[in-house]
Amino acid sequence: MNSNLYDFIPILIQVAFSFLFVFATVLASNMLGPRRKNARKDANFECGLDPIGNARSPFPIKYFLVAILFVLFDIEIIFMYPWAVNFKELSWEGFGKMGIFIGVIVVGFFYEMKRKALEWEK
Repeated sequence: MNSNLYDFIPILIQVAFSFLFVFATVLASNMLGPRRKNARKDANFECGLDPIGNARSPFPIKYFLVAILFVLFDIEIIFMYPWAVNFKELSWEGFGKMGIFIGVIVVGFFYEMKRKALEWEK
């Protein structure tokens, strides 16, 4: 076996443990959780809106806006992980670049606050 393939063993172990953890928690919650079924709980649920009525009626876009902003900030956090892992090798140059990156994120966050994008009720 090639020595390069041995480098992937920790990643494969992590993926296996991740799948095992997800399977175990779903199984445990299914076995240990309460079972109270009724018509309201069995009904379809979509974005906080009742699935009954005219499909062309206006609805608040606020839920979708908050969801998109969450995904945006979540992806930005993902970009910080490789930087944190390689922090020592990147030295002050990497620190400065991440400072600029975080600065752009903070400016965007204050812009959203100014536009009142995160307020649920207006």
